[in-house]
Amino acid sequence: MGRSGPPGAAGDRHWRGSARLAAGCALLFCALSLLIDWDSGSLTPLRALLWVTLSAAVCAVLLPQRVSAGSGWLAVRTPWRRHIVRTDALAAVRQYDGVSSHLVLRDVYGHRLELDPRVLTANPLIWHELDTGVRRSLERGTLRQGSEVLHRLGDRIDEETVQAVLRASGLS
Repeated sequence: MGRSGPPGAAGDRHWRGSARLAAGCALLFCALSLLIDWDSGSLTPLRALLWVTLSAAVCAVLLPQRVSAGSGWLAVRTPWRRHIVRTDALAAVRQYDGVSSHLVLRDVYGHRLELDPRVLTANPLIWHELDTGVRRSLERGTLRQGSEVLHRLGDRIDEETVQAVLRASGLS
């Protein structure tokens, strides 16, 4: 599996499947829109270019963030930018709930990134790297806001991991 960081970095193990789904949806949209336009007799090269462009936009919107983590850092790559924070120098962590729950991490250098907490739940290696960095931030005294958010998230991840182990062993 390709990674979005240097060797030894933990990457999102479900990203490729989600990216394939986004590309598949965009291709299906493109094929159906071209087919319908062709069937109605109104397909021109300009309209075909429009449908292909709209399909590329659908793919860009549906493409998930690519998350990776290493010793002391966490990165989120979108189709347009790459955001990196130093997890061993975090200053604040906030969680916003609602339709799309997300974490916002800020480090002492002014860098900021937003992250879906489900990525951390689904990828224990990324969670481990983040947790290790948070512990270093707490030791250094840089993390002043949000340690309770990460503690709750860690408890939830541990609970889900225990439930998955129990299900896999047939005890639950």
